[in-house]
Amino acid sequence: MSGNGMNRADIAPGKEVNIVLKADQRTGKLTRGIVKDILTNSPRHPHGIKVRLQDGQVGRVKDILS
Repeated sequence: MSGNGMNRADIAPGKEVNIVLKADQRTGKLTRGIVKDILTNSPRHPHGIKVRLQDGQVGRVKDILS
């Protein structure tokens, strides 16, 4: 695991990440996927940068895998 997902500069389309979906925020269940779009505009976010995966799911990055 190379990053924690709070810095926008660490995330780019094509990277493999673990995200927490809005519906899974209470349980903390992670979903793995490939970043398609970065939705957060600010350079940092304390809860993780919001992204859209290639399969269309949206959530906040918790781990950067690749």
